[in-house]
Amino acid sequence: MKRSLRACLLLSAWLLSGCWDRTEINDLAFITGSAFDLADNGEYLLSLQIAVPSSSSGGSGGGSPQQKFFVLSATGKNANEAFERLQKKSSRKLFTAHRSVIFVGKALGRQGINGVLDVFAHDPRQRLRTYIMVVKGGEARKVLQSKYPFDQVPMEAVKEMEGQQSEVAANLRDFFMSASSLGIDPIMGAIAVEPEDKDPGKTGLFKLAGSAVFKETKMVGLLDGDETDGLNWATNHMKNGRINAELPQEQGNVGILVTHAEREITADIQGDRIRFTLLLQGKGMLFENNTKLDITRPNNIALVERALEATAEKQVQDVLRKVQKQFDADPVGFGLFLHQNKPKQWKTLQKQWGRSFAAAEIKVVVKLTIGGAGMAGPPLQWNKKEIRE
Repeated sequence: MKRSLRACLLLSAWLLSGCWDRTEINDLAFITGSAFDLADNGEYLLSLQIAVPSSSSGGSGGGSPQQKFFVLSATGKNANEAFERLQKKSSRKLFTAHRSVIFVGKALGRQGINGVLDVFAHDPRQRLRTYIMVVKGGEARKVLQSKYPFDQVPMEAVKEMEGQQSEVAANLRDFFMSASSLGIDPIMGAIAVEPEDKDPGKTGLFKLAGSAVFKETKMVGLLDGDETDGLNWATNHMKNGRINAELPQEQGNVGILVTHAEREITADIQGDRIRFTLLLQGKGMLFENNTKLDITRPNNIALVERALEATAEKQVQDVLRKVQKQFDADPVGFGLFLHQNKPKQWKTLQKQWGRSFAAAEIKVVVKLTIGGAGMAGPPLQWNKKEIRE
């Protein structure tokens, strides 16, 4: 009797433990990218790029193939309200786990993105490793509407671009950590859409376009590509960076691919006077030589290294001056360095750090080592008599 009862209970448990509440994949709409803009009435304009499953791409015979994605947009007083309105436009349940990137329009960035970030901070369905970027010029949803020749779903191309880390690549986790930390202001990458040559009214290809600097959750300024390269080194995020330098006396220029870079900050505080020294050390391979110098010679290598160091120092110094004086922001984390290494001085400076940082002296020192000349040794287009050894 007991055995029969146990068998019945086990059978009942097995029958009741099925996936009765599961969601079939055919009932999901996979979101690949989101864009937040500021609508004319002051509400949020949320746009979603949704992938079209290959099985529903349809179209056989000689007809043109159906687009692999489409874009839905809706407004709302907050991000949740806009999302719910978009759900009413979709026959499938909107699914965010496959989203690659989130775009923020420039106008909304200037106003502040605290309302946008709040959704991702509290909703467990959101992935904190999703990239977040500011869109330069126009609406952020224009990026979602643009096509890309290498990828059927354009957001995959943006994901790959960010993964290369050629410029600033910040995800939600990075932004949250910087925004909530003492002595450092958050940054995120920027992207722009180029108009088509034949029809300026249509959207063309998108491209990485520098970075955006925030103070708390409000954008305070934009940096171009060259400035972003300098900021990447200053923030210790340089990866395969390139530096080019002119040598007027040699009537040419040289270029180096930095494969290894390090950053070191030191500080000297005397009363109200704050002095920082930013030491940047790098090693790389010379990939371009448009001078008549034979780079295989030690004296010529030293000459090129000095020229590259001077160029890098100016590049980093210029961007630091811009964020320090114009943006009144500290994306490098000089304040964070004081907080971690000089807590007593930081306790005094913390409340007025914005003003103190703006008045601080920052010295940039760059030390570069050319590890090899590769194919950029003696210029092949010059004969031996013209090459300077």
